[in-house]
Amino acid sequence: MNHPTEDELLLLAFGELPSSQAAGIESHTAACRACRETLAHLEHGRVALDVAMPPRRRNAIVWATLTLAAAAVLAGVMVTKSGSSRDPAERWTPTTTWSATAGYVAGGKAAVEIDAQLTRLEQGWSYGRP
Repeated sequence: MNHPTEDELLLLAFGELPSSQAAGIESHTAACRACRETLAHLEHGRVALDVAMPPRRRNAIVWATLTLAAAAVLAGVMVTKSGSSRDPAERWTPTTTWSATAGYVAGGKAAVEIDAQLTRLEQGWSYGRP
């Protein structure tokens, strides 16, 4: 057998070769000192990578990268699709309203009305009295 390429040795070190091809390369490395040393260096690198970066951390990095890519695509779509509406009646209106009496943002007309009733009750004479 010819010497395996460094890529084949790398795949062997990470266990990514098919078993038939791996068996041939393993028998070659048992007989060839240069290939055995190269394989040993690659396996040391694999072990160092596993120690430095556990698999779940690598998975988290992959997921974070995919999430950021999806967010960038979504932002690009939103930017290209947004623009002024041709019909003024189709413009977006906020669903929340600032309530100056309560000091917070209330959602919708019903919540503002409830807030106004509660404020009137709090300001009434009997509030807080036995």
